[in-house]
Amino acid sequence: MFYFSQQLGLDLEELEEIEEDAGLGNGGLGRLAACFLDSMATLGLGAYGYGIRYEFGIFNQKVVDGWQVEEADDWLRYGNPWEKARPEYMLPVHFYGRVDHTPDGIKWVDTQVILAMPYDTPVPGYKNNTVNTMRLWSAKAPNDFNLEEFNVGDYIQAVLDRNLAENISRVLYPNDNFFEGKELRLKQEYFVVAATLQDIIRRFKSSKFGCRDPVRTCFETFPDKVAIQLNDTHPALSIPELMRIFVVGFYFTFSPICFWHLEIIYAINQKHLDVSSLNLRRGSAGLNGPRSLKASKSKLNLFKDFYDIEPEKFQNKTNGITPRRWLLLCNPGLSDIIAEKIGEDFLTDLSQLKKLLDFVDDEAFIRDVAKVKQENKQKFSAYLVEQYKVKINPSSMFDVHVKRIHEYKRQLLNCLHIITLYNRIRKDPKKSYVPRTVMIGGKAAPGYHMAKMIIKLITSIGDVVNNDPYIGERLKVIFLENYRVSLAEKVIPAADLSEQISTAGTEASGTGNMKFMLNGALTIGTMDGANVEMAEEAGEENLFIFGMRVEDVEAMDKKGLADIIFVFSFRYNAKEYYDRIPELRQAIDQINSGFFSPDDPGRFRDIVNMLMYHDRFKVFADYEAYIKCQGQVDQLYMNPREWTKKVIKNIACSGKFSSDRTITEYAREIWGVEPSAVKIPPPNIPRE
Repeated sequence: MFYFSQQLGLDLEELEEIEEDAGLGNGGLGRLAACFLDSMATLGLGAYGYGIRYEFGIFNQKVVDGWQVEEADDWLRYGNPWEKARPEYMLPVHFYGRVDHTPDGIKWVDTQVILAMPYDTPVPGYKNNTVNTMRLWSAKAPNDFNLEEFNVGDYIQAVLDRNLAENISRVLYPNDNFFEGKELRLKQEYFVVAATLQDIIRRFKSSKFGCRDPVRTCFETFPDKVAIQLNDTHPALSIPELMRIFVVGFYFTFSPICFWHLEIIYAINQKHLDVSSLNLRRGSAGLNGPRSLKASKSKLNLFKDFYDIEPEKFQNKTNGITPRRWLLLCNPGLSDIIAEKIGEDFLTDLSQLKKLLDFVDDEAFIRDVAKVKQENKQKFSAYLVEQYKVKINPSSMFDVHVKRIHEYKRQLLNCLHIITLYNRIRKDPKKSYVPRTVMIGGKAAPGYHMAKMIIKLITSIGDVVNNDPYIGERLKVIFLENYRVSLAEKVIPAADLSEQISTAGTEASGTGNMKFMLNGALTIGTMDGANVEMAEEAGEENLFIFGMRVEDVEAMDKKGLADIIFVFSFRYNAKEYYDRIPELRQAIDQINSGFFSPDDPGRFRDIVNMLMYHDRFKVFADYEAYIKCQGQVDQLYMNPREWTKKVIKNIACSGKFSSDRTITEYAREIWGVEPSAVKIPPPNIPRE
């Protein structure tokens, strides 16, 4: 490929920059699915990944005068060379209509039919000649769509109305961790479910393995041959839809969108209640969460009745990331020096990174790791100058906080630390400070007012800090515009410090934290999400852990509930912290008074009001511990050798967080299949 591009006078890196990100998911969930697809192919598991081929993916974020502005992500405008349309497998999906009870059984009539056109993208495994398929569905109107308007002569309107049908796959809803109560969103969820299940059943019926019939007509072996994994709750309609197919047949449903499925859901619920009353056991193969049951114990309260009946079905599959993309591809320098020490097998068996513990005190390896990090920082600094016209000090600590903007992820806590650090430098400018470049990036859902205000606050703090001559290069604040996968591949290898500071008990897992750990950043974080397991693997002393634990948050909430009933006051009282901590009070007063918004002094009062009176995520309760922990970060950073030794320990202990391990556990413990290390011969070598 490299030789070929040189012959054409092309630069491979330039081509990579030109290629659009396929932004077909929100936050880490879509990225997790992509890692899973990579791992399934690398492990030799025959698997399909299904989704929607959105014409417009997650919006492109522009920052104009410090405010987020959304632009359409027209990622297909130049075509997509990696996909192939498969019209021969196009399938009908029905909506609306009505249910008729006839002597021949239940019929669904007068439905609106939308065609699901599949587009296939190859998913190659790593050096094993295995290629799986990602199949994405695009909505197409049938030729007889709105036949009534054709019949009355309104040809133009009938053609225009085809767009209404095709809107189903037009755009991705940009909300992360938030329910979108929209009819179109429900139609999208049913569209992908209905098309996918038809495709799965078609493939099962036509499969020759273990069946002598030209077409399978017996479905007794279906549970043994097919495993369907639902990635979060979005495809939950798969359950009633599959029941409908098996019980009623392929004639279809969807009366006022979901009437018949609702009946099936009621029936499932009644069956569960009947089973519960008899203390019988039945149902799905299992339910899994992305973190340990020990870490998620409080979450089991949500499913207590289910858990009491069938506790063995509640499993943990800790999430993971693919080391091919998130080390080999994005950080080749680090990958190379690791391979020099322990060989290349770690790329398909990340647990082998444990061997690096033998080199924690190896002076040459310490120098090599530090050198690679500095090179990555210089490269990213040059990128910021080129793309954003922002100049930063590559010798400063790169303090990176990149993820969706949300109150529970507590970018506001980071802001309070920046302001506190700024005030300390202003108060005592002659004192020695560790130079720090704070980079915050992420998209806010377009309708999420508070998240968009948080972005404006970050950029406004940056305007003040970056232009204050007393501060100089000791502190810089950068908002990374349009955070996306291709930008993550640049900033994560360059990061020194990874911010994972959500309120304990609010993050399901997170995978960004794993990417930073694997790429040699140290973590400052709460005991939340996968941080808990990272601390277990590397030792809590090798992360900067601070703040309330889940038990502390729950105790505070329970006390608050008791107070509501008996005293009518909350246990978490932000004003107590505000009154008691002078540096916190100063920072909040600056935000509230317009210090960071002199053109509009009241601009950030919504943020202050939320923090003082309506903060579900208890930012002030963790402020002191966070500031103190950041002081410990500074102390260690001033000792580069000890810092790098901790980095090596973190890298060495990140092997658990490979998506290969996650998928192996899924395969063996849920799907009932065994990964294969067999390498398929390439096409030019005859098979035996």
